[in-house]
Amino acid sequence: MKNLKLSFELISSNIQLQSPNEAIRCTAFDIEQNRFFFASSANFIYSTNLPSSNIEESWGKQSPTPLIEAVDLDADDSITSLEYLMEKEALIIGTSSGVLLLYNVEDNVMEVVGKVEGGVKSLSPSPDGDLLCVITGIGQMLVMTHDWDLLYETSVEDNIEEADVQCSPGIPATWRGDGKFFATISSVQNSLQKKLKVWERDTGNLHSVSEPKSSMGEIVEWMPSGAKIATVCDQKIVFFEKNGLERNSFSVGEGIDATIENLKWNCNSDLLAAIVRRETYDALKIWFFSNNHWYLKQEIRHSKQDGVRFMWDPVKPLNLISWTLEGLVKIYNFIWITAVTENSVALVVDGSKVLVTPLSLTLIPPPMYLFELQFPCSVREMAFWSNNSKNCLAASLADGSLSVVELPSVDTWEELEGEVFCAELCITEDLTPFLHLTWLDSHVLFGATLDTSYNTNELSKYCLQELELACSEDHIPGSVACSGFDAKVVNKLAFERMVIGIASNPIKKRSAFVQSNGGNIYEYAGSSLHEHSGLRFSSSCPWMSVAPIEDFGISDPFLIFGLDNNSRLHVNQKAVCNNCSSFSLYSNSTNQVMTHLILVTKQDFLFVVEIQDIVLGQMEAKYGNFVPVVITKKNAEEGKKFIQIWEKGSKILGAVHGDESAVIIQTTRGNLESIYPRKLVLESIVNALVQGRYKDALLMVRRHRIDFNVIVDHGGWQAFLQLAPEFVRQADNLSHITDFVCSLKNENVMEALYKNYISYTNVETGKESSDSKVNSVLLAVRKALEEQIAESPARELCILTTLARSDPPLLEEALERVKLIREMELSDSHDPKRKLFPSAEESLKHLLWLSETEAVYEAALGLYDLNLAAIVALNSQQDPKEFLPFLQELEVLPSLIMRYRIDLKLKRYEKALRHIVAAGDTYFEDCINLMKNNPQLFPLGLQLLTDPIRRRQVCEAWGDHLSHIKCFEDAATTYLCCSSLEKALKAYRSSNNWGGVLTVAGLIKLGKEEIMQLAHDLCEELQTIGKPSEAAKIALDYCGDVKNGITLLITAREWEEALRIALMHRNEDLISDVKIGAGECATIMITEYEEGLEKIGKYLTRYLAVRQRRLLLAAKLQADERSINELDDDTVSEASSSFSGMSAYTTGSRKSSAASMSSSATSKRGLRRQKKRGKIRAGSPDEEMALVDHLKGMSLASGAARELKSLLACLVMIGKEDIARKLQRVGENFQLSQKAAVKLAEDAMACDIVDEHVFVLELYIKKLRNELLQSEEFSWQSKVFVTP
Repeated sequence: MKNLKLSFELISSNIQLQSPNEAIRCTAFDIEQNRFFFASSANFIYSTNLPSSNIEESWGKQSPTPLIEAVDLDADDSITSLEYLMEKEALIIGTSSGVLLLYNVEDNVMEVVGKVEGGVKSLSPSPDGDLLCVITGIGQMLVMTHDWDLLYETSVEDNIEEADVQCSPGIPATWRGDGKFFATISSVQNSLQKKLKVWERDTGNLHSVSEPKSSMGEIVEWMPSGAKIATVCDQKIVFFEKNGLERNSFSVGEGIDATIENLKWNCNSDLLAAIVRRETYDALKIWFFSNNHWYLKQEIRHSKQDGVRFMWDPVKPLNLISWTLEGLVKIYNFIWITAVTENSVALVVDGSKVLVTPLSLTLIPPPMYLFELQFPCSVREMAFWSNNSKNCLAASLADGSLSVVELPSVDTWEELEGEVFCAELCITEDLTPFLHLTWLDSHVLFGATLDTSYNTNELSKYCLQELELACSEDHIPGSVACSGFDAKVVNKLAFERMVIGIASNPIKKRSAFVQSNGGNIYEYAGSSLHEHSGLRFSSSCPWMSVAPIEDFGISDPFLIFGLDNNSRLHVNQKAVCNNCSSFSLYSNSTNQVMTHLILVTKQDFLFVVEIQDIVLGQMEAKYGNFVPVVITKKNAEEGKKFIQIWEKGSKILGAVHGDESAVIIQTTRGNLESIYPRKLVLESIVNALVQGRYKDALLMVRRHRIDFNVIVDHGGWQAFLQLAPEFVRQADNLSHITDFVCSLKNENVMEALYKNYISYTNVETGKESSDSKVNSVLLAVRKALEEQIAESPARELCILTTLARSDPPLLEEALERVKLIREMELSDSHDPKRKLFPSAEESLKHLLWLSETEAVYEAALGLYDLNLAAIVALNSQQDPKEFLPFLQELEVLPSLIMRYRIDLKLKRYEKALRHIVAAGDTYFEDCINLMKNNPQLFPLGLQLLTDPIRRRQVCEAWGDHLSHIKCFEDAATTYLCCSSLEKALKAYRSSNNWGGVLTVAGLIKLGKEEIMQLAHDLCEELQTIGKPSEAAKIALDYCGDVKNGITLLITAREWEEALRIALMHRNEDLISDVKIGAGECATIMITEYEEGLEKIGKYLTRYLAVRQRRLLLAAKLQADERSINELDDDTVSEASSSFSGMSAYTTGSRKSSAASMSSSATSKRGLRRQKKRGKIRAGSPDEEMALVDHLKGMSLASGAARELKSLLACLVMIGKEDIARKLQRVGENFQLSQKAAVKLAEDAMACDIVDEHVFVLELYIKKLRNELLQSEEFSWQSKVFVTP
């Protein structure tokens, strides 16, 4: 669905012939230098250069003076054929007497290369230029090389003409595009019929012959692609295949007096043009083949006296060159434009017919259409205007006249199916074909015409005309009006530049934008024309469109889009895409402003761009250069920015605006396809929701298979709760509401699934929790159903759906509703409300379909209705042998016991406990067993039981459970609650709570000796488990063993407390023991701290070496253009090991230093951590981190600092001040070195270069010393021993 539009018409040159009766006879074309050669009837050769590759730039420039060369021939001889040989860079000329001349244009040298008998009728070089086919006047065909060697000679005609017959110019042979075959038309002997002959290039053998046909003309043209051979037969264009079989044909559709001449294919093989000569005029007609139908796309009429002929540009498929007998050369530039208008109406030109299809109503595949508009002659240019209920079509016709048709609202066009409406001509002052015809208003037209009074391109100019329409007839509203329109020119402006395009201004009445060659934009308004300084394309853009947009406050409320011939898409003054093949605009706004740009790239990717991104300059950040990257798992989100079109070369025809959200494309085969981009669909859905059109939104969600959660999430589910009644009222379709209910989930799809498609966001959405979304929305919908929808079976099923889809499913509530329906059925009443509900069986099956059958069966049991449970089991196809015995067993039990058994089966233990307690003391044993098996029930059991004896039994059972799970402290407390002191004593002892043990022993009133023995036992147990401090307290308080107590305090390194007790008892031996122990401990700790200092230095040195080697290895790999990420861990490990000769430090070496830095308990925990961490293996991949971890692990623990502080105080008390001073100095140095080493390692890890002059431990110690000494970690120090 596309139309061929005449973009511009250029008079290339006007050759001044040498004599009055002289006429152009034949032509040749030089592709390399883009020049034309003409041979005249007076034997003159004329040469003229065509405009450069950019024809628009040639507008207004002086044409070069044509070169003229006279060919010296005999008086009765004349030029009959002319061709340009690229290999020779010369013209080959054939004459009526058979002379072959070679004319070198550059050197101006003419030479005779040969002569053939009967004269030269035609010359035809092969596509590669290696061969030349000469057809003589006597029907002989000679094929020779470019060196004039004859390959073969054969007869073309069946009947050989006599040699003295006067030779006249004839139709040359036509070559296939690859040059392997060529074809000719020959007469049948003794008959008026003719036939097509196909010849082989290399041998000259006849490959195939068609069936003889009467009225076949001499014209033959082989399609460059090689698929068809076009001929003329009885006012028909007939197509043959290479094998000589006729494929198809179509009628030219002219009168009896018409003759077809000069049939030519363009270089792309998609357009076929011919000269159709009538009695009063000659017409240049162009056909296009699509969907097995030949469309007449253009007709350009010329006067009979011009004798116009033409050829297609050999390299530009849409450029056509024509010339007259008098030497006037014109260039026509065509462009393909979509036949789909902005409001999605397809208007396909087919000669004098316009085939109309409203794509917004239905997608009718071409060549079919809805109805047809018939005009008096072929349509050259069209303009369509649409506004609400009124639509107008204006057509500029081939004879220069104008015709207007008024159409009703598009919604009523279905009634016009199959109709044919004949339009009449408007009354105009002059008959001039329009270019770029455009509507400015419902009764105002604007367009450009070419002033034909000028004959050279430097003087030719355009004329801009504004026409006002008036209707002299009364038309019936809602009908098609084809007559009664008058057109009057109200303004005419001369325009000195070439007009490339015209587009109406959507924001100003009777205004338009005119584009001239080079991309300059002029604004026409108020009958005047002025250049728009703020708008200009960087190059000429034949495809131009003006889009009204929202007022973003930073630019005009419109954008001008332009697509040039180099696939660059321009927006105002900026090129936004360099590989665009087609584009369209889309609007989902009520005021018809454009909201999206849709474009297809040359790589067949479709992008949807928001107009807002264009205005705000965000296109490059979001879409780059519109060149998709290779989609992988890492960049999967990039694939959502575009749609890959499945067929190469597809183009956008247009878009269906509003809720339809369709992009219509046409493939190269002609098929129409509708694409619904997810971005446009979501925008339309959200737009409908914002406007409160919930039914439309729901239908779009269903049609496009969008997640129903969009309806809830677009504005936040809490806001939807208030809108649920209106949503249900508008939807008014319980089936659709059921689909909506079944799709709800606790997830915000706007932030997850569709976040890359739509920029619409709700500020409140991110603050909402999705956990209760489903239940809240279902509750709101359920209430709305009960309020807005009348009672019916469908409504009840929908309500059951809302209950079943809750999270968790409210199956019991749903079964209660089913139970009510069943009771209504069993009541045997004739209540009219019964018809408003579905049957119980239908309701139950619906519920089973929505939920797990086992869950529904358990919910029925949970209602304690055995009959309902049996019905559910039967409908869920359970085996009666499995459920029937169980239900029968329950049926004979007392009510409370039945419920207890059901609760046990359903694992509803709280309800089971309540029921078994309510059943009485007879079932107390079952009650206590239930609590033992489910310990969480003990608190509820104590609450439900009132009998003190039973409560004590429950408490004791609870305590036994706590003891079993080794919660001895809680077990002891529980035992105390039920006065079970022996068990409480045992529980406290198991928890090593010696205070609780001795307290309960006092409550039991044990004897003195028993308590003493118990104290001795506890003291030994505490020593065994590593609690010498607590054991010392028992020994001193309960056993009276002072010596043992002090020994235990020394073991616990409670130096101050040990010295206090020894001095309190004034025992010199004990005091001496404390002094000796403190001195020995200080000596050991000094030694260990010194060893620790040495190890810190070794660890740090090794770390810096490993770090330096690793950085060097990384630099070397980078220099070799290899990323360090490509190197696996083993390679790094081997490389690191090769630089290291140092052994790793194992856990054993770490252990010796740990004792001095922690208490006996913390040392064991540290040992376990080291075992988990493992050894440091030299050269391993994680050696760096392991060394840093070991440095951090050597820090002074809080327990070790506390012991160190106590030891320092004790040493001072016993007079060993020097030892204390040395101990504090060594400990301080160790701690400072450890902290500084860790800081140094962290800094080195963050740098890419290890500077040996910067990363020095002594420098770090000096830098950090003052700060660290004031910190809490050094609070163990004594101020009197601090080094100044």
